[in-house]
Amino acid sequence: MIKFRFSTSHFLQLPSFFLLLPIFLSACQPAPPSTPDMSAALTQAFETAVAQLQPTATLVPSETPIPTATAIRTPPALPSTFVASQLNPLDTPHNYIDDTCQYLQDKWDSNNAAPGTVVMVVMFHGIIKGQVEKDNQVSVSDFKHIMSDMHDMGFQAINTQQLADFLYTNAKIPERSVLLVVDDRHTAQNFNDHFRTYWEQWGWPVINGWISAFGGDDQFLQENVALSHEGWVDYQSHGYIHNLNMSDSSTDEFLNGELQGSMANIQKYFNKTPIAIIWPGGGFGARPVEFARKAGYKLGFTINPRGPVMFNWIPQADTNDPARPSYLPEGSAGDALMTLPRYWDTDVRAHLDVVRNIGKDAAAYAQQNKATELEYYDVICAPTYGVIP
Repeated sequence: MIKFRFSTSHFLQLPSFFLLLPIFLSACQPAPPSTPDMSAALTQAFETAVAQLQPTATLVPSETPIPTATAIRTPPALPSTFVASQLNPLDTPHNYIDDTCQYLQDKWDSNNAAPGTVVMVVMFHGIIKGQVEKDNQVSVSDFKHIMSDMHDMGFQAINTQQLADFLYTNAKIPERSVLLVVDDRHTAQNFNDHFRTYWEQWGWPVINGWISAFGGDDQFLQENVALSHEGWVDYQSHGYIHNLNMSDSSTDEFLNGELQGSMANIQKYFNKTPIAIIWPGGGFGARPVEFARKAGYKLGFTINPRGPVMFNWIPQADTNDPARPSYLPEGSAGDALMTLPRYWDTDVRAHLDVVRNIGKDAAAYAQQNKATELEYYDVICAPTYGVIP
């Protein structure tokens, strides 16, 4: 009798054994008469069966390579907002763009305005040929000096849409820009006498805050519509009734009348939709700002001379200033773009260098932090926002 000892490894090969068993047994049967060599057949069958039962070499699994951990890049901390030392300490820069990635992309897009591009918004009420009698008036002589000084210092005038595009998306404008805003209704002669020359010589537009109280019966309407069609006087809203300031205590009806009524009037007679509300009397509040946004306005102008404006950088006050009690703090309104500052015409010449230096300092600060901001963008923003043009 042949005995087999099965190890565990042999047990795993039992299927092969049983497949060969019929062959082995058949070899043990009496050979038919015609088989010439039974001994050789038996030996061959036995050797084949035993060979099948020999333990096979155990395959040792190759060592699984440990994956190399992908290096995780830590974004650098972004710099703080640029602060202009030339401003009143209570007038601090407010940012208005919540999307950091979008802000950085617009800021460093080579097709957009360069960092440090600054806009000085100037407010005119009356340009007087004779003697000046009110604080909100300026003589013709002083007006001409203002205009020539701005031009000599490299400023260029823009219109309201250009300012909106710059503030919202950093669209390219002159690095030193001014927005010339004339409040209230005026005759066409007023604009022709004082501003047409600068349009024809330098291409400088002027903005008018139009009061809509008289509707189609306004004696100055048609001559101003004609100027609007020429394209260099840019008419924006200065309220409907105008002589009552808008505030948080105003009724809904009054706010809608001042904002929507003025917009409808300008749409009807000037064939344009105003995008800016020049707050009558400088009055505003959180509710007026909310109603203005709902009406479709994109910008709002106060009478507060906090400083110039830059992309995502609006100087405003969050608390009342005892030294300047007539200037309402803008912070509580919660919308920097709807409470933009304006320089009074009587203060312009004294602040031209201040505005220029703020722009220069802001440009230097941006270059100092450019590598950090671009690295942050590359780590955090680029996978979603793409490469900055």
